[in-house]
Amino acid sequence: MQSAVGKKIGVLGLQGSIREHVAALRACGATVVEVLTAADLERVCGLIIPGGESTTISKLMRRAGLFDEVRARALNGMPVWGTCAGMILLAQGGESEMEPLALMDLEVERNAYGRQVDSFQESVLLELTEEVLFPAVFIRAPKVSRVGEGVKVLAKCGDSPIMCRQGNLLATSFHPELTDDRRVHEYFIQMCNG
Repeated sequence: MQSAVGKKIGVLGLQGSIREHVAALRACGATVVEVLTAADLERVCGLIIPGGESTTISKLMRRAGLFDEVRARALNGMPVWGTCAGMILLAQGGESEMEPLALMDLEVERNAYGRQVDSFQESVLLELTEEVLFPAVFIRAPKVSRVGEGVKVLAKCGDSPIMCRQGNLLATSFHPELTDDRRVHEYFIQMCNG
């Protein structure tokens, strides 16, 4: 699956699983820009906020002048996908002390699936594809504690939502970039081409 001619997808390049997302997007045929500045953000039609540490990413976004720019572009319809820490940043609430972008009507609990040593992989069914299980990798993952109206749950682990979409926004508590399964990246490329 290729991104449309001339369209570029950004990966926020400040902290986290940047290389893995870049490699996954390129494996899908997308043209990728590592977003470090507001000028970089202007060049892309969609943005991935990678997993990492949400407080650190939030502070670095502010320092780079990207926090308000990303928020404004998302509010104007640019597709944004947050994985793990990125989900925390997109959520409107939770018990986090840092200020999120607060774009999605979700509340999340940070590190709810445990510490780094408690990381695990679970086979889950994604509502966006045929009935082939997806190998979801959880690393200190957030847990969705509330899903608001207008948010569609696309995957669950047990009873807990782990992949949600609200319009142009996508959030996963797991790390699709750490697997060889590209279905979630392909789905985001479709959102960007939409």
